[in-house]
Amino acid sequence: MKPINEIAEKLGIPASSLKFFGHHIAKVSHKLLEQMNTKEDGKLVLVTAVNPTPAGEGKTTTSIGLSMALNRLGYPSIVTLREPSLGPIMGVKGGATGGGRSRVLPSEDINLHFTGDLHAVSAAHNLLSALLDAHLKHGNELKIDVTRIFWRRVIDMNDRALRKIVVGLGGNTNGVPREDGFIITAASEVMAILCLSRNLQELKERLGNIVIGLSTDEKLVRARDLGAQGAMTALLRDAMDPNLVQTSEQTPAFVHGGPFANIAHGTNSIVSTKLALKLSNFTVTETGFGADLGAEKFLNFVSKVGGFSPSVAVVVATVRALKYHGGCSQRELEEENLEKLRAGFENLRIHVENLRKFNLPVVVALNRFQGDTERELDFVLNECEKMGVRAALSEVYEKGGEGGEALAKAVVEASQPASEPTPLYDWSDPIEKKVEILAREVYRAGSVEYTDEARKSLKFLKKNGFDGYPIIVAKTPNSLSHDPRLRGAPRGYTFVVRDFEIAAGAGFVVVLAGDINLMPGLPKEPNALKIDVDEEGRIVGL
Repeated sequence: MKPINEIAEKLGIPASSLKFFGHHIAKVSHKLLEQMNTKEDGKLVLVTAVNPTPAGEGKTTTSIGLSMALNRLGYPSIVTLREPSLGPIMGVKGGATGGGRSRVLPSEDINLHFTGDLHAVSAAHNLLSALLDAHLKHGNELKIDVTRIFWRRVIDMNDRALRKIVVGLGGNTNGVPREDGFIITAASEVMAILCLSRNLQELKERLGNIVIGLSTDEKLVRARDLGAQGAMTALLRDAMDPNLVQTSEQTPAFVHGGPFANIAHGTNSIVSTKLALKLSNFTVTETGFGADLGAEKFLNFVSKVGGFSPSVAVVVATVRALKYHGGCSQRELEEENLEKLRAGFENLRIHVENLRKFNLPVVVALNRFQGDTERELDFVLNECEKMGVRAALSEVYEKGGEGGEALAKAVVEASQPASEPTPLYDWSDPIEKKVEILAREVYRAGSVEYTDEARKSLKFLKKNGFDGYPIIVAKTPNSLSHDPRLRGAPRGYTFVVRDFEIAAGAGFVVVLAGDINLMPGLPKEPNALKIDVDEEGRIVGL
């Protein structure tokens, strides 16, 4: 690694805008963006993928490698990524800094505490919870209905035991007994607000707009009614600034913000992406999970909020993942199986078709794994050619930027002048219409079914003026549908909406589909059991 001040100097970032965290990490003042408003934006490359599988796709690895390859070809590039959450790191997914010769560094620091941004989000969120319970204890002047409180606490860990809890037990001195619960920090509305705000004033205003519950006379109670937004902003002041690091080939990288795409909007901060667009010719930004989640939310929501106009979308796929979607078990993935590969290709086909609906050129990145056969690789590349979509092998895990040059050339050739993506729905459409459009056009469902709880929440949203908000669907990432058991390309099924939630500060309605929940749990043998520190203090197993 190079000293981070050298990476910043090469980008033209003044030393006065930097705050150093050791030799290889720095925060860049968000105020620098205001000073660069007149500078022309570079091109934005949106990286997404097929629906994830246990076989692996390598979307982050490909995003990093693509940015490195663009630099090798003479196109100055920055990659922008989300910050890892400790929940998945200690749970199933593991680290989120790429792999092999295509990584962001220092990976251990980034994967663990980094610059403390996620801790700051947790602290700000839980401060609001503490102020709420203190208000209830000291007279409840706002007449908050303790049975209609929406705001739950957060922790950056997978802990299913905290999903539903009771607080305030132990007598009058400990507060008012009520039901509560925890969600994971990446699902916090505070995280979404941090990533969607351009400056501290907007951050404070959005925090104040958070709806925490209802009063006994059915009025909305917001964070500003408790006077919470000022102190919450103070806790998030430094977290507002993007984090600058570097890749394994010294390509600049902004790693900032961490909303999940299966339960939030799934994109790094607007500030970091806009800064990267001012500082480079090509900004490579990754959206979470498959194109039915992160990419859809980016193109229908984040692009409008941030004023982004992507020039091209990249869909990451692997032979292994497509065989899994075609019906292969994990044990069968090492064996050549063109029949299952053909069936699983339909998952990739649908994602490509969906992205084209946004009037966006598409490139397929076929991430090569060691066991892939030439016949399997050729099959996928040929099928892409039949669809009229550019495709290229990505070998960045093994070869770094050199292994991504074919992909980078395809991206440059496919990229168009920046133009606003064509949204699939108007924000002003009724909520049911927006849900039905996504269910039909993206998830390929035949109909939508609402539970009684969802219909009750829908009436509440309409009554309080939230009908015209954009929607963020929280659903399984493992299927195009709401049901993780439906692999491949399910069609004509009934898409089930379980409930709705309002994120008034972030500016969207959350649609809870199927059995998705906002607090994951650890598996029987979590990744945490593999992580250790050796005698020299080096972290292993991460």
